Amino acid sequence: MPDVIINGLIEGGKATSGPPFGPALGPLGVNIAGIVSEINAKTKQFEGIKIPVKVSVDPVSKTFKVEVGSPPTSALILKELGIPKGAKAKDENVGNITIEQVKKVAKAKEMSLYGNTLADKVKQVLGTCKSMNITCEGISAKEMIAKINSGEVKV
Repeated sequence: MPDVIINGLIEGGKATSGPPFGPALGPLGVNIAGIVSEINAKTKQFEGIKIPVKVSVDPVSKTFKVEVGSPPTSALILKELGIPKGAKAKDENVGNITIEQVKKVAKAKEMSLYGNTLADKVKQVLGTCKSMNITCEGISAKEMIAKINSGEVKV
């Protein structure tokens, strides 16, 4: 019998025996408290951010494996800025991020971003900033990307 896989999006360190995992795990007869405890231990560092989590359960042996995904780039940017969400309107600016904060986000997302260099990954994070109407060092994210491309700003 193949493993049963349950996916969910939970806030770091705050999984419970309720949805999305509890109701799906109950019929499998596994230790729900043990699974929730492992999820919370593995996601504690992402407190305040929703994280994708995948639980694989072998229904015969009742063993399980918890895999924690990477939080969305936008969630990491919001956490860096300490704001609840991005802009609602196109002309609304909700924050200003430093290039060092952008580098920090790029390094946290390193495994899931494309590009061979840190500069490539920083430009991807800046692209997310652009879509959220967040400036970088007081200028638009698009302008910062142009400065990185021209060599004016070193990453």
